[in-house]
Amino acid sequence: MSIIVDTSVWSLALRRRTLADSSPAVAQLQALITDDRVILLGAIRQEILSGIRSSEQFIRLRDYLRAFPDLEIVTEDYELGAEFFNVCRSNGIQGSNTDFLICAVAHRRNYSILTTDNDFQNFQSHIPVSLSIVES
Repeated sequence: MSIIVDTSVWSLALRRRTLADSSPAVAQLQALITDDRVILLGAIRQEILSGIRSSEQFIRLRDYLRAFPDLEIVTEDYELGAEFFNVCRSNGIQGSNTDFLICAVAHRRNYSILTTDNDFQNFQSHIPVSLSIVES
C-alpha cells in the first residue's frame, strides 16, 4: 500500500540531521522510499520547502524532493477535504486545510498517512482516515 508522508516526518528526515539518525519515523520513511511506496502532495512539498533561510539548502532540498512526483489532486479531494474540515470543526476539532486535504486524498485512494502529528488522531475519531503514527 502507498503511504502519504506528512510534513512532520519529512522535517525529521531532512531538516534535523541529529534527530533523524535515531528516529523510528525516519527509519520507516527510508523503508518506504526503498519500496517505492511514498506519496507526496504538492501542498506537503510547499510546507517542507517553506521557511528555509539558506538558498543553498533550499535548492538542495528542492532538488532532492523532485525525485518524488506530486500526486494529482482532483476537485473531489478538495471538496472532501472541506467536508472533513467542517465535520471536525463541528465537533470542536481544529486543523489546517492542508491536513484535511491530506486526509481526503488518503481516504479517497485508500492510502495511509505516515505522521508524527497527533492532530491526525483527533481527526480520526470523526473522519475515516488510516494512520501510521510514529513517535518522534
